[in-house]
Amino acid sequence: MPRPVLDEILIHPAIRNAIAASHRDIIEEAQACITENRVVVIGMATNPMVSNARKLLDKQGVAYRYLEYGNYFSQWRRRNALKMWTGWPTFPMIFIDGVLIGGLEDLKALADSGELKNLLNAVRIQ
Repeated sequence: MPRPVLDEILIHPAIRNAIAASHRDIIEEAQACITENRVVVIGMATNPMVSNARKLLDKQGVAYRYLEYGNYFSQWRRRNALKMWTGWPTFPMIFIDGVLIGGLEDLKALADSGELKNLLNAVRIQ
């Protein structure tokens, strides 16, 4: 499932480094966290979907690492880098064993179907 991304050949060479470096720190922090933890929730303060996803994981007894970047009024540019990196348009962004599974509704569907437990009971391949 290729996602349309502007081909580098269509980006002027003078701005390629600026694009590559734009908020790279937040992406690298997320990548490191995702590598080190089986379950990662990336979100923002005061977002009820993020809060509900965390509550669902707590209720299921799932250990997770939470990364929070600002709120509705701050750090939106930094969060936008995560959206561009993943292609996922909203928060939370939930990763299980390095795989983006989506947001709250996707997590609920996995929990309701029993697939969440299956994923977490599987041996993590590094």
